[in-house]
Amino acid sequence: MAFEDLLNDPVIQKYLHELVGPTGMPVAAAPPDGEVTDEELAEKLDLELNDVRRALFILYENDLASYRRVRDEDSGWLTYLWTFEYENIPENLEDEMYRLLDALDEREEYERTHEFYLCEIDSIRFEFGEAMDFGFECPECGSPLEAMDNSRLVEAMERRIDELRRELNVDVTG
Repeated sequence: MAFEDLLNDPVIQKYLHELVGPTGMPVAAAPPDGEVTDEELAEKLDLELNDVRRALFILYENDLASYRRVRDEDSGWLTYLWTFEYENIPENLEDEMYRLLDALDEREEYERTHEFYLCEIDSIRFEFGEAMDFGFECPECGSPLEAMDNSRLVEAMERRIDELRRELNVDVTG
């Protein structure tokens, strides 16, 4: 996928937005060619220097930017020259999908192997043991707790898990 295509992809736009948030998005969405200082970016994008630095650090933590330090011989000041490395985005997204798959697998197992009770007044859900401890009455309002059928939730999670496994080429039976 070409660099320009990456930045126009809505999934990648959302991924970048989730990483850096709305204040960092101008930094993430318009990476310059070559090296740039945080000050240059702040001036070019008309942003606060701290917002630019925060976005650059988040990109750095996610292997999407790197820097090199240059010391000014006269003043001794350090200048950080930043380079954007968005070729790592597809791999990062795949890693995120694997984390999501693991989390969904765990949650689906939890939902499938536990019995739940619901206070329909306060919309609070309790595991069987908690409901029993409360005498099957809501501790907030005192109304009776009703057995909850979460089979539709479990089925939806199973479908999403199967979709993710297909997208990631992971054995659907495993």
